[in-house]
Amino acid sequence: MFEQISENKFKSGLLVFCFVALIFLLVWLLQYLLGLGTAGFIAALAFASLSAFISYWASDKIVLAISRARPATKEEFPYLYNVVEGLSIAAGIPLPRCYIIDDTAPNAFATGRSPKNSFICVTTGLLQKLNRAELEGVIGHEMSHIKNYDILLQTLVVVMVGMVALLSDWIMRGLFWGGGRRRSSRDKGGSLVGVLLAVGLVLAILSPIISQLVRLAISRRREFLADASSAQLTRYPAGLASALRKLASDTEPLEAANKATAHLYIVNPLKDIKGFVNKLFSTHPPIEDRIAALEKM
Repeated sequence: MFEQISENKFKSGLLVFCFVALIFLLVWLLQYLLGLGTAGFIAALAFASLSAFISYWASDKIVLAISRARPATKEEFPYLYNVVEGLSIAAGIPLPRCYIIDDTAPNAFATGRSPKNSFICVTTGLLQKLNRAELEGVIGHEMSHIKNYDILLQTLVVVMVGMVALLSDWIMRGLFWGGGRRRSSRDKGGSLVGVLLAVGLVLAILSPIISQLVRLAISRRREFLADASSAQLTRYPAGLASALRKLASDTEPLEAANKATAHLYIVNPLKDIKGFVNKLFSTHPPIEDRIAALEKM
């Protein structure tokens, strides 16, 4: 378990470095296409640094905002708070702040930078459709993501993937618009300009794909680990197994979810995973495999 925590911290740092480098490259390429010169280079450096700062310090708030989550008060949801408080004591971590998504589709996710700054978000549908043992299994799963520092890595990816997609779109537009630098360089070295434009086009096309693959590469093994840790916390793996069956059988998509945040949830909230290829690139391992693993405990 401690090795997993250390690995997650290391991968979080490596992920930030790689994404910042990619963002820097994309911004530099954009300023080259638009002919912004030295000012553009400084802007690239500033934008890359700012993206890293925002991703680390504000990514959890951004995720909660785009998920349309609101704070859950203890007076309004005493049942939820009772479960979260009990499992946070069992896990030995500070009490996460609770948030609610007003949606009848049952689902949940955790976000934050560390156990000291963490949030557990559930839908109203989850509270309505699960019994006590099942809810404890789901909350235990999310509590395990917090304790194992999975939330830092998962949350950083949401914001950085969005930034890469936005910059790639700007570069594609820049390639069509042209730019002062491109025009002034045409006479000085047409072949160099051609190479840079080709590289820019490849980057603009591949960057969103690469960033999405990084998002998908957030190990499915973490889901199995969180399931196992939940069973360890609750001492009742059948509760989470039953909850997963209910969540899998519920066909209602979660309206507040999108492809950027789907990997955060305990089960895929988009309900569009069909066919072998889509399952291969899913952010979650097959639910039947997770249930089978829980039943062996």
